[in-house]
Amino acid sequence: MCGYPGGVTFPVVGMVGGGQLARMTHEAGIPLGIRFKLLSDTPQDSAAQVVSDVVIGDYRDLDTLRAFAQGCDVITFDHEHVPTEHLRALEADGVPVRPGPDALVHAQDKGVMRAKLQEIGVPCPRHRIVADPADVVRFAEEGDGFPVVLKTVRGGYDGKGVWVVRDATEAAEPFRAGVPVLAEEKVDFVRELAANVVRSPHGQAVSYPVVESIQVDGVCDTVIAPAPDLSEELSAHAQQLALKVAKELGVVGHLAVELFETRDGRVLVNELAMRPHNSGHWTQDGAITSQFANHVRAVLDLPLGDPRPRAKWTVMANVLGGDYPDMYSAYLHCMARDPGLKIHMYGKDVKPGRKVGHVNTYGDDLADVRERAAHAAGYLRGTITE
Repeated sequence: MCGYPGGVTFPVVGMVGGGQLARMTHEAGIPLGIRFKLLSDTPQDSAAQVVSDVVIGDYRDLDTLRAFAQGCDVITFDHEHVPTEHLRALEADGVPVRPGPDALVHAQDKGVMRAKLQEIGVPCPRHRIVADPADVVRFAEEGDGFPVVLKTVRGGYDGKGVWVVRDATEAAEPFRAGVPVLAEEKVDFVRELAANVVRSPHGQAVSYPVVESIQVDGVCDTVIAPAPDLSEELSAHAQQLALKVAKELGVVGHLAVELFETRDGRVLVNELAMRPHNSGHWTQDGAITSQFANHVRAVLDLPLGDPRPRAKWTVMANVLGGDYPDMYSAYLHCMARDPGLKIHMYGKDVKPGRKVGHVNTYGDDLADVRERAAHAAGYLRGTITE
């Protein structure tokens, strides 16, 4: 615990990873008086620019993690890449790790995830681990043929480590890294959805409205909350699935369950993320309690906040880097055009295709809310000039 004048004590949250998720989680803890200690790769990382207590080090080194954990009341993460065995060592040292390694491994290893989801009866695409390109051909022939999706079981995100292959020749690339490869059927889906839930150590859980997630080139472009024209029955089913996954896997903190809505009216689980997630960024301005605030509450085992939306519609649009680096100069136009616009920038250098921020808009007219978000994101990026 850290001390304030007058003897008041507040917990210290140790955040492993210095990206934008850590930055926004830190922001959510400020009104609660929560202190953050950050383990960051570099002083220039997004969260390292705003957190006062920063340790620069390698999260893959156990000694570094152990030294960092001293003085922290709980450890949490803005990515899933800390080695599982290191997290077990921290727990053995008596450090609360949330989510713990037994849960987090399901977000780290897609093979482990698929096996567990199948065991607990959660619907997923047809899948199995494949040994080589010839095995990929056999997997395809066991189903509807090519194309199939290949994924490295560890390390992929934002479309990286994922291939859509149409024959055995194309299937060779994923095996060159020398890591296990998961094959999945290519689902003929209507759209992608996400169900975001938060669960605390004592089992309290809340669920946000199911959202539609629109991807462009494997990267989330736009999120619409709630998902338009989604039946109440399917929405409730998706929320119940996410809550079931959180409970069965022992998740503590935020869980994003990415889903395919199929043409026959079902949902299949695509991916899991055990941390605040891009599909939940809309909650910063569109929900009574944001995903970031509820993640902080959960890892500290505080009562969770109300996840209900503040407005009928909220739209989040990612701001990607382009050839227009001076985004600040665009604020005048964006803010004057739309006083209700909420801009969230990450303090990153602008590089083509890189997520450098997002915008949130909200209101009663979905077409208007979508147009406002798309215009602001496009103007900040430089693809719209008026």
